[in-house]
Amino acid sequence: MLLSDRDIKKALDSKRIVLSPLPDLETALSACSLDLRLASEFEIFDDTSTAMKKVVVEAPNKFVLKPGEFALASTIEWLELPDDLAMRLEGRSSLGRLGIVVHSTAALFHPGWRGNIVLELGNHSHMPVELTPGMRVCSMSFEELSSPAERPYYKNKTSKYAFQKGTVASRIANDK
Repeated sequence: MLLSDRDIKKALDSKRIVLSPLPDLETALSACSLDLRLASEFEIFDDTSTAMKKVVVEAPNKFVLKPGEFALASTIEWLELPDDLAMRLEGRSSLGRLGIVVHSTAALFHPGWRGNIVLELGNHSHMPVELTPGMRVCSMSFEELSSPAERPYYKNKTSKYAFQKGTVASRIANDK
């Protein structure tokens, strides 16, 4: 069951969902989702290797995502989920209509998640798109589990991204 705006507010007020800093709920909260904002740090692939390089863009400057490009970014907000609540990440329609996707595959955040949300930004359009740090970039909805998870994300020994801060590149090399 998805949480409504009313239940999201209650969960934030009671600290069942921890979100810091808290966005302006007048703008960010809709009927069943909450928008998060784009941080200023980006990771892009170096054209000469498979390594990624960090780019920091402070508002009001813009990060330009060119057609066909991919970049990692993160949200300003730190999120902590309880053991009985999952979160789904979605792009915002206004950015989608410009060709921007905010996640390639990682839409589900498990109960017990702790950390910044890393975004997998892609530009599917034929034009460059400017992204401004601080803008609302993604939306999240919350789903209740039938019971608390036995192994919430932060307690799972194989969780590679627990407590991640900022924009974190792939840790697939840590897979067994």
